[in-house]
Amino acid sequence: MSPILKTVLQRLGLGLITLFAVSIIIFATIEMLPGDFAKAILGQSATPDTVAAFQKRLGLDRPPVERYLNWIGGVAQGDFGVSFAGLGGLGGGQETTVVSLVAPRLANTLFLAGLTAIVAVPLALILGMLAALYRNSFYDRIVNMVTLTSISVPEFFVAYILMLLLAVPHVVFDSPPFYALAKINFDMPFTERVMRSALPVMTLVLVIVAHMMRMTRAAIINLLSSPFIEMARLKGVSPRRIIYRHALPNAWAPIATVIALNLAYLVVGVVVVEVVFVYPGIGQLMVDAVSSRNIPVVQACALIFAATYILLNLIADIVSIVTNPRLLHPR
Repeated sequence: MSPILKTVLQRLGLGLITLFAVSIIIFATIEMLPGDFAKAILGQSATPDTVAAFQKRLGLDRPPVERYLNWIGGVAQGDFGVSFAGLGGLGGGQETTVVSLVAPRLANTLFLAGLTAIVAVPLALILGMLAALYRNSFYDRIVNMVTLTSISVPEFFVAYILMLLLAVPHVVFDSPPFYALAKINFDMPFTERVMRSALPVMTLVLVIVAHMMRMTRAAIINLLSSPFIEMARLKGVSPRRIIYRHALPNAWAPIATVIALNLAYLVVGVVVVEVVFVYPGIGQLMVDAVSSRNIPVVQACALIFAATYILLNLIADIVSIVTNPRLLHPR
């Protein structure tokens, strides 16, 4: 077995172990929340017998270890359980599976993340390479100032400013070109979904481009002092060719890491943006589930967030190893 394949399999195994540990933390954390879930759903006027019957119906009367094993066993088979929403009565409230609630919301979040990544990743790489190429120039200083400002400003503030300027009539435009509320569904035409998602995409692009651009710039500048770059300069290679053909391929390891972290943020950290724009994504679903004490949905969303973060970090590790095999050997 090749060293690269062996290392990749080891990282995958470590990722599965990490995800299992995270699932225990998620379940235990929710178990420690104060209050009675059954009373929260049935209301304070529910009798003890009604609460006991409801807990038995949902399996809440079983020991925590048994409930965790049942839950994680179902998750391994693609079954995240039944949503507590609509189960307020004992006489046959309609059951809704967690998967049927999460799947369309997750698709919406992935759509938003995909649009943002298509814009942000190439833009950040281009800006970072140009900043490294024209280091300490007026352009470099302006780009650094703008990116530092965008990093410092909270994303909800950026969202409201964009909404005010581009979606409120008679502020900048008499007829604003964008929608203040990003209510989308997959029955809409693709172009309409894109237009309704434009402001959330702009907000996320402004937030994540700064991180990726600065990491690209720092990684390339760090490599420009390497001996092989000096040799290329002595041979008369142009500065642009040095960056595109020599520095950038060797800088993929740190760049891939920061891109993976920011892509994870696009799925895991979009809760604030989705709430501001009322975007029907998984972040908005989790906020609603927490407020309504819909515990199975909260567990499913948290586990999906954790799995996404772990998976993208594994991809970043694999890209780093493939592009820089020296990471396989201890120093």
